[in-house]
Amino acid sequence: MAVSAGVINDIELGLNAKIKSISPVAGGDINQAYRLQTALDRFFIKINSLHKFPGMFESEVEGLAAISKTNAIAVPNVILRGDTGDESYLILEWIDAGQINNVSSKKLGYQLAQMHRATSAQFGFDADNYMGSLHQSNRPRDNWAQFFIEERLQPMIKMAADKGELNKNDVHQFDLLYKKLPGLFTEEPPALLHGDLWGGNYLISSEGKPYLIDPAVSYGNREFDIAMTTLFGGFDRAFYEAYNNEFQLLPGWQQRLKLWNLYPLLVHVNLFGGMYAKQVRDNLSVFV
Repeated sequence: MAVSAGVINDIELGLNAKIKSISPVAGGDINQAYRLQTALDRFFIKINSLHKFPGMFESEVEGLAAISKTNAIAVPNVILRGDTGDESYLILEWIDAGQINNVSSKKLGYQLAQMHRATSAQFGFDADNYMGSLHQSNRPRDNWAQFFIEERLQPMIKMAADKGELNKNDVHQFDLLYKKLPGLFTEEPPALLHGDLWGGNYLISSEGKPYLIDPAVSYGNREFDIAMTTLFGGFDRAFYEAYNNEFQLLPGWQQRLKLWNLYPLLVHVNLFGGMYAKQVRDNLSVFV
């Protein structure tokens, strides 16, 4: 899809600079993504439907700001956000990607641990946001078990059941899990979570500096972020060792990874169906 004239005009006015070129780049399933070259600099721009995804880029800006305020790990600078017609756009600084190696993995693990030290009085966040293209509720709760059940699992389970991706027995198995959940882990203070920390949502700059991108933030159990890092690869031993050296995870964290990954897997069930329902059942069977 070509970039509309309305978006181009808005960007040129907002940046006060003539656009020289716009080149498509990989940007996922939700947004059109481009490298934007102006007389000033290069930028990264994302464009999507304002009607389909209202407030998505506002939520992203809020999430990037929350991470930035921790002074623990870098995020891209927000340059400009706007709407024109039925299109929303977000312009971020352009970051030249470098190599992921032992040193950069250690930095990423250490800095994520530092970010997880940022805390809040309750679990949740002061605004809802998105997980992928799905609405994510962040209503505050006093403990992680309640938040994980009511704000994470239950909305996704209802959606999947309504679509026919999960059956009555699946729903019953989750009901059993809810009763057991408080005894399966030790509560910790809420930690600021990236919320969607798979291998595609961080990058290493050409200078070896880690950046987090595309957040779905909330305050929650920090094992949730760690669990997501194991879903699709992209994180090595150096990352986990550096994290634990800085902020030791509680005993048994490895055994709880499948528990916390129930949520992102349910999101994938609702977005893509197919084999993800089987993965949900397999993970659930470990705990019920």
